[in-house]
Amino acid sequence: MPDPMASPLIRERGNGGNFGHPDVPVSDPWDPVIGILGTGDFSRSLARRLVASGYQVVVGSRTPKRSVALFPEDAEVTSQAEAAGQADVIFVAVFPEHHSTLVPLKPALAGKMLVDVSNGLCVNRDGPSNAAVLADLFPESIVVKGFNTISAWTLQTGPGDGSRRVFLCSDSQKAKSLVKQICCRMGFIPVDMGLLSSSLEIENLPLYLFPSWHIPVLCTLCLFVFFYLYNFFRDILQPYVTHGKSYFYKMPIETVNVTLPCVSLVMLALVYLPGLLAAFLQLRWGTKYSRFPGWLDRWLAARKQFGLCSFLCAALHAVYSLCLPMRKSARYKIVNMAYKQVKAGVAETWDDEEVWRMELYVSAGIMALGLLALLAVTSLPSVANTVNWREFTFVQSSLGYCALFMATVHTLIFGWDRAFNPSNYTLYLPPTFMLVLVLPILVLLGRLALLAPCVSGRLWLIRRGWERSRHIRFTLPGAANGAEDISNV
Repeated sequence: MPDPMASPLIRERGNGGNFGHPDVPVSDPWDPVIGILGTGDFSRSLARRLVASGYQVVVGSRTPKRSVALFPEDAEVTSQAEAAGQADVIFVAVFPEHHSTLVPLKPALAGKMLVDVSNGLCVNRDGPSNAAVLADLFPESIVVKGFNTISAWTLQTGPGDGSRRVFLCSDSQKAKSLVKQICCRMGFIPVDMGLLSSSLEIENLPLYLFPSWHIPVLCTLCLFVFFYLYNFFRDILQPYVTHGKSYFYKMPIETVNVTLPCVSLVMLALVYLPGLLAAFLQLRWGTKYSRFPGWLDRWLAARKQFGLCSFLCAALHAVYSLCLPMRKSARYKIVNMAYKQVKAGVAETWDDEEVWRMELYVSAGIMALGLLALLAVTSLPSVANTVNWREFTFVQSSLGYCALFMATVHTLIFGWDRAFNPSNYTLYLPPTFMLVLVLPILVLLGRLALLAPCVSGRLWLIRRGWERSRHIRFTLPGAANGAEDISNV
């Protein structure tokens, strides 16, 4: 650390002074001098944020004269050797494949804190990490891994417009504490990840591409393809083959619009099915301390993603439905129907049953979509942090089952009495809505079974720690056989 009495009271440009810039915080003489090796986009954004936080910043560049115009006036741009000699904490902002070019600076970097901000090109599961390689190159320096999950844009605009968490790890607690202070002063939230051995995990964090979304998205696509092909075969291909009627114009909108609610309802049922399976397993085992199978654990952890995919399909279904009257084919159908009625001399075509069916059908669909929207909004971290656990579970569980019930009613009203019409069983294939209703109805019946007093009471006891048979085995002093079994303690 530099001697605080040796620091000048007024610093000129090149020494971190901010004369003429009243908005920049005055540097504390006890503050460390921060160096940055590298002049890329991240380096420039980091220097700007550090200067705005009141730190004296020294930037090391291989071509200082060419790079000086890219950095703030309060940051000194010099050679890499001079920056390494002046700074106490040094951010190594060069690509990991160029770390070896810094080896000539090893004497100047001895005893200094090196903050590695680099990332790999792909997920590295075998190691070693970039920070570990840097520590091997500079064994006399203290390496801290951090700031690799923060983008240059976040550094420029401030932590309010991006993620505020900065993951840190190092073998030196003192070095981590100093970097944590720098993080907090810059407006970020440091997250201690332990020793430098955790650096591989930190480096992989920004490289994952929606790791928790793979199964939900794949399931959504598979369901969409299945129901689309099923509807295409029933409503388009079969009439064309058997009667020569061409309904291929339905493929872009009508067939998609019939497929989307099928996927949405099944995906919503898949949100609550794993919870029922977990409850029935606990009832069967008589304890909550047995591990669920791995596939059920992963399913339970992905319920939010399943729900958001269901909401997406439901929202698209609503938009497609609103666009149905805008099509040319719909206009032609209305004109042809009116012409046929006039030609046949039909004065009125009002059907109370069809009118009531459509009114109830649309109303139930709107209610289901509204509840799904509430579930989707509540699942956002910014909203979930504003409610307590009871409120969150009420929305996600109670209102979630209400959404599933209303969506099931919406589908039942759509079917109405069509399930009993033999003409709807094309080639002995049931209508699509009958296939869709199987899983949601099973989930709702399973939920009703868990609400029975004899079942819900036992499940409540199990989740409070009660076990059907608890066996404790220990050795009693002076026992003849050396052991005693004590049951049902």
